[in-house]
Amino acid sequence: MTDDAVTSRPAATLIIVRDRPGRPAEILMIERSAKMAFAAGALVFPGGGVEAGDHALAARVAGAMDRDEAAARIAAIRETIEEAGVVIGLAGVVDPSTALRLRDGLRDGRTLGELLDRHGLAVNLDALIPFARWHPAPFEAVRRVFDTRFYLARAPEGQAASVDSTENVRLFWSSAADTLALCQSGQGHVIFPTRRNLERLALSPSFEALAAHAGCFPVDMIRPWREMRDGTLHLCIPDHLGYPVTSEPMEQVRRG
Repeated sequence: MTDDAVTSRPAATLIIVRDRPGRPAEILMIERSAKMAFAAGALVFPGGGVEAGDHALAARVAGAMDRDEAAARIAAIRETIEEAGVVIGLAGVVDPSTALRLRDGLRDGRTLGELLDRHGLAVNLDALIPFARWHPAPFEAVRRVFDTRFYLARAPEGQAASVDSTENVRLFWSSAADTLALCQSGQGHVIFPTRRNLERLALSPSFEALAAHAGCFPVDMIRPWREMRDGTLHLCIPDHLGYPVTSEPMEQVRRG
């Protein structure tokens, strides 16, 4: 095992999908603050590091699910509440006032487990569908090394997303193709894993299609590598995991 694998921090990201009749589904995108240490100013999906409280709650609710997997799903749920004010993956009645109390409680330092007990809620880990898992390449000089699991989830009805004004400065709904076009026009930017995931998401027009697509491929850890192709150094990923684009010239790659 390499040193970076030992010191990497588990993280989780939630790809929230909102269907639109007759049009490609939209994905919730967040623009990170330029002051952040990781992916400053980039367009990302909501998410963040797995915390001790996530593991504690996983020990209570994981059942037959692997504890690390359960903790990652809980982290994705928690981070989405914190960053976007959107409640996904909870069982029980969550009205706008409850969603606000959950978000405020997390901001005040309470764990998600404490807040669920207070409001009579439970987690529904099956609401999150495994989509991918990424880890920086061994040679990457990144500021923080995250072992990140990506999940798909259907957007809840009747909830409005809102920025937290600390970690992010803007959020919006957009099809994966439109977000890529936005970046191509210079009105936003994404780091390498986000770009590859958006390209993959753009293959499917709806949440159901995305869920079916995700079920066709293993969730193997992706660790990009460098390779010379046609005389140009590329950053590459495996070609058996559902990604339509599996390499990019190193000079074009955006990093975290």
